[in-house]
Parts: sequence; structure tokens; C-alpha cells
Amino acid sequence: MNLVRFFVLVFMMISVNNLYSQSKETQEVVAETSKLKKAVETKNESAEAESYYNIGETFFNDRNFSKSEEYFIKSKNIYEKLNDKQNLEKVIRKLAQSQENQNKLKSAQSNYQKASKIGYSKSKRSLNANDASRLSSPASENKAEAIQSNIHISEKENNKQDLAASYSQMADVNIENKNIPQAEENLNTAYQISKEQAPQQALAINQKLTNFYVDNKDFDKAIEAKKSVLKENFVKENSQKKVEQIQELAEIYIKKNDPKEAIVLLKNAYEIALQKGHTLEAQKSVKKLDSLYNISENTDASVKLYRDFLGKLPDLVSKDKSLVDNKILEDTEQKISQLLQEKKLKDELIRKKNIFNYSLIGVLVLLTGLIIFIFRTLKKVQIKNKKIALQSLRREMNPHFIFNSLNSVNHFIATNNELEANQYLTKFSKLMRGVMENSSEDFIPFQQELDLLQNYLALEKTRFADKFDYEIEVDESLNTQNLKVPGMLIQPFLENAVWHGLRYRTDKGFLSLKFTKNNDFLKITIKDNGIGIEESKKQKTEHQKTREGRGMKNTLERIKLLNDLYKKNIICTVKDSENGVFVEVSMII
Repeated sequence: MNLVRFFVLVFMMISVNNLYSQSKETQEVVAETSKLKKAVETKNESAEAESYYNIGETFFNDRNFSKSEEYFIKSKNIYEKLNDKQNLEKVIRKLAQSQENQNKLKSAQSNYQKASKIGYSKSKRSLNANDASRLSSPASENKAEAIQSNIHISEKENNKQDLAASYSQMADVNIENKNIPQAEENLNTAYQISKEQAPQQALAINQKLTNFYVDNKDFDKAIEAKKSVLKENFVKENSQKKVEQIQELAEIYIKKNDPKEAIVLLKNAYEIALQKGHTLEAQKSVKKLDSLYNISENTDASVKLYRDFLGKLPDLVSKDKSLVDNKILEDTEQKISQLLQEKKLKDELIRKKNIFNYSLIGVLVLLTGLIIFIFRTLKKVQIKNKKIALQSLRREMNPHFIFNSLNSVNHFIATNNELEANQYLTKFSKLMRGVMENSSEDFIPFQQELDLLQNYLALEKTRFADKFDYEIEVDESLNTQNLKVPGMLIQPFLENAVWHGLRYRTDKGFLSLKFTKNNDFLKITIKDNGIGIEESKKQKTEHQKTREGRGMKNTLERIKLLNDLYKKNIICTVKDSENGVFVEVSMII
């Protein structure tokens, strides 16, 4: 009879190229696949997870638990990523139910526990915890208690599908406890509940009930239960289900040892299958009839049956919508698989692109940081060098001042003016001590600077008593204690006024030093009525002309460094006036 199988397969392959109307389940899967494609293209992960869940539920309701498990897992993975607890709890429970129906009890128990821990709602938490307890507990009393609790929850929430499943589970417990009447009642109750909303579940429960009767050798009740389901609208309106149920009824008669009734039923199933185009069901009826004819040694009837089947096979296959549905489902799943592969490739490309972009950004940030670090380091080095240079300049005393001071001491000693020499040395040492004490600071209190300048002018006045008088004026609005100024910045200008201007006068000159406040600026003016800059240059010897004035150069370099480091905006102006030299120094205070 392998020839029959060959023809069936050949015609099945031919028929799938024809177009037929799709079953409800196939339409649902195709529709959800279209939504899934849109969700993937728009990167709507929530909609993608929902489509996977709906496809899984379609397979679950059609009792294709292996397929439903596959799609529930896809949905679960996305909901976990989105941390959508409500939908995650729902899909994990369905996943556990799919696994339990495949007898994957450990996996089912684990997922029931996961769903209970999510705890989005109290009732769902209890429902899943009870199912986990039912699968893990070896004691039938504990199982019954967990199932009864779920029955109350499902009744309260009007969840017919879970309620029917719970009664079916309670029947298993009663069968285990040999409580046959109670188990029968449980299965009948489960059947009555499920047939209203879940026909596939109702058929499965009915099959469980008939198997229960057959196992207990109560064939009449098994036959009655199967005939009862044949009267249901969801069977009468579905020719494929009707043929399957008639075949199941014939199987009961065979077990009851009533082959004549079984043959009548199988012929009926065969005729309906031929008429409605159910190839596999027709083949199944032919095989069972052949088996019964062989037992009764009715070879002629068997040969006639196969000839009839082979003759009608082309027309049968051409009308078989289920083959087309299977092909459509197969193609649809291939599309989903291809969609997932494309998504995976896109995600991988995006991942690699992101890695490259992030790496590039990282390198740029690193380079930028390195450049900033180098720039700041160079800036610090520059500042440090400037401070060192400033410190070096600040510690340099004007060589003319030291040399001339020592010459003055020598002069006093040479003229046997011991008292003047002692007084000069006292003032000189006091001035030097003040200079040395402040040599480490860029800025010193104004009062200290004022004292140093007063000491210096007093020192010069001792040396050139008959050459000049001087006065120092300080604006009363200046805070002499808190205000800070660069130390010994003005001294070189005073020294120039005395040594290169006033000392060459024939009569006594005058030196004026003023400190005034002008808004946010300190204004320092130095006036002398000496011989002036141009006349001073003329009186220099050739040797003096070749020497560079360290005092003024030192001062100008200090001003430049102070402006660079502290932004004091120090401005220095030196010019000849009608009578002598005018110097003005201003700075921000």
C-alpha cells in the first residue's frame, strides 16, 4: 500500500499551487504576520511582541502547543527587554501552559513561578503560584487544594478557558485517587464550560473523557460521549472535525469488539472526507477499513476500496483546502523566519556601525582631551616660566642703586663724616631688609610699598641733600592696608629722576610722587624738574651710552609679565615735560 502514500504525496505537492479560501486560523496568522512586518520595519518592539503573542495564541487555541511555545518565547524575550510586567506575566503564563500540554513539566513549573513573582495583579500572582505548586507537589491533597483555589479565582474572573483546564486537572487528581465518579463529573463540567468559547479545548477534554471511559471498559459511556460531541455545532459545521470524531467513535467500537459498526462509521467518514476534500482523513479511513477487512479476510472489499480511493484521489486533492492552509502557514513561517533574519542582520549592522561611531567619537574625545591636556600643560609651563622670570626680575636690585649707595658710604667715610655714613648705612640696611622680605611675592600690601619708597627717597635725600626736596601724596580714598601692588615697581622711576635728572641741577630741584584713585584704577604720577631725558642722554659718557639701563628694562619686563599673568592692565608712560620728566603708571585695583 506504499503506492497509495506515493500518490497522496504527489497530488499534495501539485495542489498547494492552487488558490483557496483560508481557514480562520490561517487568516489570523497571516494577518498578524503582516502586522509583525510593519512593527519590525517601524522598530515598534511593543507591537512586535504583541504580534508574536497573538500568533502563539492562535496556535495554542488550535492545540499546536509546540508552535505556540516557539512564538510565546519570542514575545517573552521582547517584553522582558521592555520591562512590560503586565504583558510579560500574561505571556509567561501562556508559555507555561504550552509547555505543560507538551508534558515539559519542569519548564512549565519554572515559568509558572516566574509569572507569579512578577506579581502584576494579586489574582494572577495566586493563579500562577497555585499552578507552580500543583506541578511541584507530589501529594494529591496539595494538588487538589491548589486546583480548587484556581477554580475560585477563574470563576470570580469569568475565565472560562482556565476554569475548564482546572476542572480537567482536578479530574487527573481524582483518577489518581481512584475516585472515578468525581473524575467523570470533573471532565463533564470541564467539557460543558469549554464548549461555549473554546471548541478545540472542548474536543480535547471530550477525548480525555472518552479515553477515561475506555480505560475503565465503560464503552457505552464512551460511545455516548463521542456521539454527544458529534451533535455540537462546532463539529457539525467543521467537516474535518466531524470526520475526525467519527473516526474516534469507530475506534471505540473496534475496542468494544464491534467491527461491523466501526466499518459503517469509517465508510461514512470516508465519504464525507471525499466530498469535502480532506485527503489525509480519507487516507486514514481507508487504512483503518483495510485493517478491518484484513481481519475478516475480505480481500475483495479492500481492493475495491483502494481502487476507488486512487480513482478519486486527483479530485480529492484538488479540493483539499487544508493542504493549502498548511502550505500558507509554512510559507508564512518562512517569511517570519526571514523577517527575523533580516532584523538580526540589520541589528548587527547597526551594532557594528554604532561601535565604529562610538569608537570614532571615543578617539576624537581622547584626542581632544589629549590636546587640551597638552595645551593646559604648556600653559602651566608658560605661566610657571613667567613666574620664575618675574621672581628673578623682582629679586634684582637696580645695579646703579646698589653701586651708588655703596659709593655714597665710601664718600662719607672718605670725608671723615662718620655720623653721616652710619645714618646712611642704617637707612640702606632698612631698605634692603624690606626689599628682601618682599622679594618672594608678586604683590605686597600698598602700605609696605609706600614705606619702602619713603625709605628709598629718604636715603637719596641723605646723599643729595642740596639737590632736591620731595613730597609723597596719597589719596585718602585708597585702602592702604587691603590694597596690593607690585613691589618696588616705582623705585626705578624715582632713581632715574634723582640720578639722571635732579642731581645735575645747579640749584635745588623738586620730586613729586602721587597716588590717586580713578574709578577702578590706581594712578601713580612722578614729576621732577630735573634736566630731562634728552639732556640727560647728551651728558652721558661714551662708556655710559654703551651700557644698557638694567633698571628700566627690568621694570618694563616686569610690567609685561604682570599683565600676562594677572591681567592688571598696567600702563606706563614716560615723557619729557616743560620742566623735567613726567611719569604716569596706572593699573587695575
